[in-house]
Amino acid sequence: MILVIAGATGSGKSELAIELAKRLGGEVINADAFQVYQELSIATAKPTLEMRSIVPHHLFDFVPLQEDYDVERYQRELRAKLDEVLSRGKCAVIAGGSGLYLRAALFDYSFSKEQHADVSEYEALDNDALYAKLQEIDPEEAKKIHKNNRRRVLRAIEIYLLEGKKKSELVLEQSHKPIYDCRFYGLKPERDLLYEKVEKRVDRMFEEGLVEEGTRLIEKYGREPHAFQAIGVKELFPYLDGEISLEEARDLIKKNTRHYIKRQDTFFAHQFEIHWVDGLEEILEDL
Repeated sequence: MILVIAGATGSGKSELAIELAKRLGGEVINADAFQVYQELSIATAKPTLEMRSIVPHHLFDFVPLQEDYDVERYQRELRAKLDEVLSRGKCAVIAGGSGLYLRAALFDYSFSKEQHADVSEYEALDNDALYAKLQEIDPEEAKKIHKNNRRRVLRAIEIYLLEGKKKSELVLEQSHKPIYDCRFYGLKPERDLLYEKVEKRVDRMFEEGLVEEGTRLIEKYGREPHAFQAIGVKELFPYLDGEISLEEARDLIKKNTRHYIKRQDTFFAHQFEIHWVDGLEEILEDL
């Protein structure tokens, strides 16, 4: 059996997934694009080691921070992990808010073989000008890539030149047919209450050492790692550059989190057949 716990950031997915897996003798598999990374724990609100000790957890905290991780790799690794968990007769509880990752891995989306287009005119541009081109072509993809990561910026432009469409659009145009027999459940607290909850969570992250964690990792790895596009890290860049105050950085994280919640709600509402629930007992009753 495959169960998916979806919903916006801060809605309580991790806790619910653990309780569900505990009751069903299952195992939790990550579906958050940034919780795959090692070292980056506070900013990504990764389940603690204590939480992960309650039931087996998979695809958390295993990718070196300096590596790029993308939806194609997640598709391969989630499917392999599903095969492994199900082969042991266990229930797989997939939990996370990265809707595009869930869609690519659980539905019959296939990645085309890598082709190449002539990007010589773009290769001649400096990093700022190159990134500005990507922002024009595919602003959503640009948000995921640091401007100094030339390889990823060029590849995103190349995909657009080859297909005439944005990378995110190509994923969403794939068939809506799932390739697994799975059931989607979602937590959807009232929006104002959720905003209040995540703002308190941001304050708690600061208390737990968000700035110290981010500063240490940025000093260690620079600013190019894809992982640093996570909310809670990228907002530290202008603070470290002296462009904004620490309180302004805190407010920016809260603002960007609210915007992300809106995008998540829209995506889940249109891309999956979700059974919205208030908690564990409703899921168990439905099952």
